[in-house]
Amino acid sequence: MPVEVTWWGHATCTIEDSGVRVLTDPLFVRRLAHLRRRRGELPGPEAAVADVVLVSHLHSDHLHLPSLARLAAGSRLVVPVGALRTVPGLRRLSSARALRVTEVAPGDEVRFGGTDGVRIRVVPSLHDGRRLPMGPHHSPALGYVIEGEARTYFAGDTGLFDDMARIVGPVDVALLPVGGWGPYLGHGHLDAGRAAQALARLAPRAAVPVHYGTYWPIGLDGVRPHEFHSPGDEFVRKAAVLAPEVATHRLSHGERMRPGATR
Repeated sequence: MPVEVTWWGHATCTIEDSGVRVLTDPLFVRRLAHLRRRRGELPGPEAAVADVVLVSHLHSDHLHLPSLARLAAGSRLVVPVGALRTVPGLRRLSSARALRVTEVAPGDEVRFGGTDGVRIRVVPSLHDGRRLPMGPHHSPALGYVIEGEARTYFAGDTGLFDDMARIVGPVDVALLPVGGWGPYLGHGHLDAGRAAQALARLAPRAAVPVHYGTYWPIGLDGVRPHEFHSPGDEFVRKAAVLAPEVATHRLSHGERMRPGATR
C-alpha cells in the first residue's frame, strides 16, 4: 500500500504506511492557553485513530494531554526519554487509559506491525525540548523517520543543523515545519526559507509543509499577520528554487495525499 499523509493542522499528521497508522503530535483543541485555532475545522474522531502515536518534544502544543486523552485505551505512545518523569499528568493519563508508553532517545529504533510493518528511527532535533515552566528536567527534542514502503521524515520542531542530511539519512517524504504560532520565530525553528534549505540538503522525493497557519495568539491578529498566512506558499516558492526536483504539496487542513514515493 502506498504511503498516505494527512495534515490535520499545526504539527499533527497521520502517516499510513504498510498497514500501520502513525499519528504525530496530536493537538485537537480550539484553544490552548493564549492560542486559538484560526484556520481549519477541529479534526474529527478519525484523526485520533492510530496504531502508534509519536510525540516530538514536551512543549504543550506537541505533548498535549487532553488530546492524548482522546486516544483509544491501550494505544501505543512514543515520547522523548524523561517524559514520564517530567510530566506527572502523562503518568496519570497513561495509567488511566492504559497507554503503552515507550521512551526513546536519538539513535533508538522501534518496530510496529510485525515484520511487514514499519520501523521508526529516532533522530535528534535542534530545539529546546523542556516542558516549560515545569522545572529544570531536560528531555531531548526528537524527529522520527517512519520506514515502511516509504521513508517519511517527521521533523517535529527543529532548526537547521549541519549534519541534518547525514543524521536523518535518505528519505522519500519530508514533513517540515515552516512557521510557528506567533509573530516571531525563536532559535531552534525553521521558517520557510530555512525549511527550503533543509529540503535541499535532505533531497526527498516529496515534501509537505507543516506547523503553520493553524494557531495564533489571541489579540495579535494584526501583528505580522503574514507570518500566519504565508509560510506554506513561501516554502513552496523557495523550494522550487533551492530543491526543484522535490514535489512539494501544500495541504489544506484535513487534506491527504499519496506522494507515490517508494524505496
